[in-house]
Parts: sequence; C-alpha cells; structure tokens
Amino acid sequence: MAAGPGQVFAAVLRRDLQVAWRRWSDAANPALFFLLVVTLFPLALSPKAEFLRAIGPGVLWVGALLATLMALNLLFRADVDDGTMEQLLLSDCPLPIVMLAKTLAHWITTILPVIVVAPVLAITYHLPPEALPTLVLGLLIGTPALSLVGSIGAALTVGLRQGGALLAVLVVPLMLPVPMFGARATDLAVAGEDPTGLLYLLGALSVLAAGLAPLASAAAIRLGID
Repeated sequence: MAAGPGQVFAAVLRRDLQVAWRRWSDAANPALFFLLVVTLFPLALSPKAEFLRAIGPGVLWVGALLATLMALNLLFRADVDDGTMEQLLLSDCPLPIVMLAKTLAHWITTILPVIVVAPVLAITYHLPPEALPTLVLGLLIGTPALSLVGSIGAALTVGLRQGGALLAVLVVPLMLPVPMFGARATDLAVAGEDPTGLLYLLGALSVLAAGLAPLASAAAIRLGID
C-alpha cells in the first residue's frame, strides 16, 4: 500500500534531519555567517548606543536573509548529485510534499540556530528587553517564508554548477518584504508601540508561501533535472 502524504512528509523530514546532523559543519555555516555579519557592523560604523539601537533591527533581519541565501544553493544539490531526487521523481511520492519537508528541514538546521543567537546579538545593539520577544517571534514566523521562496530559486538553479549568483538575483526581490516588515515590527516594539499587525502580516506571508512554494519548487525541480 502506498504511503500517505503525512508519512512521506515525516520520512523525508526525518531523513534530511539525520543527514544534516551528520554534516553539522555545513549546517552551522549560516549561523556563523550571521554572527560574523552582525558583529562587524558596530566595528565598521559607530559604537554609539542610539545609533546601534536604530540600525539593530534592520541589521539582524538582513543578516537572517543573507544566512538563508548562503545555505540555499545546497538545499537540493546533494540529492540531485547522488541520484536521490531522480528516484523521488520516478516514485509515487507527491513531490510538493517532498519539497515542503526538505524546506522545513533546511529551515530547522540552518535558520533556527540563527534565531537562537539573534536575541544575544540584539542585546549588543542595545535593543530593550521588551523588544526581544517581538524580534524572536517575527523571525520564527517570518523566516519560513524566506526558506520557502528560496526553495523555488534553488530548484530552478539546481542544474547549474555556479548558480549561486543567479539564485540571489531570482529570489532576493521576492524575499525583501519579509525583512522589511520584520525590521519594522521590531522598530515598533523598541518604540513601545504595538507590532501585532506586522507580525500577522509576516505569518500570512509564511502561510501563503507554504501553500504555493512547494508546488512551484516541485515544477522547477522537474525542469531542472530534465
């Protein structure tokens, strides 16, 4: 009897998490890159508390965007190189479910560590403690949209050996609303205003991406491999 969508999703997610655990150094690179980018800004600009507090939300969100981009080129590459993706295409597995599971595994292994270290780095930018929950919640509900949109570009460029630059050109314009809304929500929290509307908007973007991106990435991966 063929496995249901839920079983396929769980099996692919478990497998990709196990592979990422064995390749933990690759998974850690985006978090280390995020740490490096965010810590360099105060050194390159101004150490004044007022200035750092003003640019902190934007720097943190741009760092999260760049960390996502850094890992996207490897999202489907290993599966294509070792023939796993071709076997999935030939099987009866619903490919959009497979794409969704792979993207979730990518988010857990590469972006979740970024979210964990973000509050610590936010303190170095003198963000008030009451703004940290908004920052973390915004990253939790907004960054899945970054991974999902990025998965479409990763699938489109999977057949290109040097597709990193093209990948960035394809997906960055679609990703930009997420860090814009996320940084603005954190700015509102820093100012003592209510960021709820922007947080709802970030969640809506992630839900919309979860519904559309797996379909688009599944179609793109078929084109890329064929």
